[in-house]
Amino acid sequence: MANGTNNDPIENFSETDMDLKQLLNSITPDIYSRLKLGVEIGKWPDGKSLTSEQKELCMQAIIAYEQGIPEDQRTGYVPPKTTPCGPESVEPQLLAWKN
Repeated sequence: MANGTNNDPIENFSETDMDLKQLLNSITPDIYSRLKLGVEIGKWPDGKSLTSEQKELCMQAIIAYEQGIPEDQRTGYVPPKTTPCGPESVEPQLLAWKN
């Protein structure tokens, strides 16, 4: 913690938000996968559509939950490139015009 700030979104809640903190801390991997699927397809497991507010709250819960899992397992993770996209040649390729 630098300069008295804490970047953990769960730890930044006030005491009045303790119920929300407890709720977020009680998310199990099964609940997490159901929330994630619900956001992905826009429906609950019973087939009812998520409202825009429900979708937003689910996404916030997913983000909060993912703070406790390895980065490479989080939604949207893109691994760093290990090889360059193109050849390592510095010489530009000449184009041949054909009529």
